[in-house]
Amino acid sequence: MTGVVAALARGAAVVLPNPYPLTSVVAATTAEAVNAAKGRPAGQAVALWLVGDGPWAELAAALDLDSRGLALARHLLVEERVTALLPITPAAPRWVLDAAREGFVLVFGSCWAPLRPLLTQPLRVSSANRTGHAPVADPASARAEFPPEVHVLDAGDGHPSWGRRATTTLRLTRAGIEHVRPGAQCHARGGPAAYLAHLRIS
Repeated sequence: MTGVVAALARGAAVVLPNPYPLTSVVAATTAEAVNAAKGRPAGQAVALWLVGDGPWAELAAALDLDSRGLALARHLLVEERVTALLPITPAAPRWVLDAAREGFVLVFGSCWAPLRPLLTQPLRVSSANRTGHAPVADPASARAEFPPEVHVLDAGDGHPSWGRRATTTLRLTRAGIEHVRPGAQCHARGGPAAYLAHLRIS
């Protein structure tokens, strides 16, 4: 774990495992480092990775959602482990506005438990793949996929590498939930429509 802390401190990207059945992620303190690791334009949007309660509370105060919507957003991020497009207000802090596009910020909140003590600050994050390639599912695949300057945590969550998928992306507004991109969660429920139906009744 010390290698992860050191890599993040020097501004490098790191590849980290996710809870099954999610694929690994590539994270850094800046979007530029994440995009460089993925081999794509520096200004491309990436998600905010929020694990701690403090950063979440700061973000929640600037979201254009009522109390029920905020509770749902937190549930989607922590329990469902999706990636969520959340509507922000102009009062959002700069670290949020820097990641926003067209009034929404992309947020990821899942975390493999042993990493939680390390992720005390908001990071930028994306699926662990080079542009045009499928996300990696294990450290060996990550080392083969990414350049040597990207630190790969040589650890897994104890589950097999097969059957893993990137996260489902949902958009949440005061009007409800919209499916944006397929992933592990909707695949497990039989598709986007079935997954949205599950969320509305759970």
